[in-house]
Parts: sequence; structure tokens; C-alpha cells
Amino acid sequence: MLWTDHVNMRLRQRDIIRRMVTESVDSYRIVEYYPQSQVSRSLPSYLIYAGHNGKAIHILIAIDTEGDTVRVIPAYRPEPSEWEAGFLRRGKP
Repeated sequence: MLWTDHVNMRLRQRDIIRRMVTESVDSYRIVEYYPQSQVSRSLPSYLIYAGHNGKAIHILIAIDTEGDTVRVIPAYRPEPSEWEAGFLRRGKP
């Protein structure tokens, strides 16, 4: 996994630590798929749901198959008003 300084800064601002992302891997569920995301420099990206100690986290990752790495882009706590129960589908506007 690659973690940029920018991601580390954002995680601190959002009160999320790397361990929350890595320890919750068994709960990962793909929420959305982005075949070519501008955020991830045209790498295929996934928005992932993770549960850690009863709390929901969303993690955006990019998959670099050539470099054999997963890039953590951001991670955040989803806003309940923007998601359906379970945080796996966006709510209706």
C-alpha cells in the first residue's frame, strides 16, 4: 500500500489512523468502481466500505497492477445524510 503525505495529512484531519484502514480489510465491500479516475491518474479506482470497531469508513483506492501496488487516495467517515443505511449506496437527492 502506498500512502502519500497528503493522504496522511487528511487522515489526521479526519481522525482516522492507517491501522483503521488496514485492520478492517475483512469488512471491505466495493461501493463504487471508477474505471479511470482523474484523482488517481487514470488508474482504476474503487470506493470501499470498511467497518472498524462499529464505525463506517470509506476508502478510495487506486489499483496499479503494473507497479503491484494499491494507492490509498483518501479515507473519510461517510455522512449519514448522504448515504442509505449501511453506507453502501448513495442516498437519493
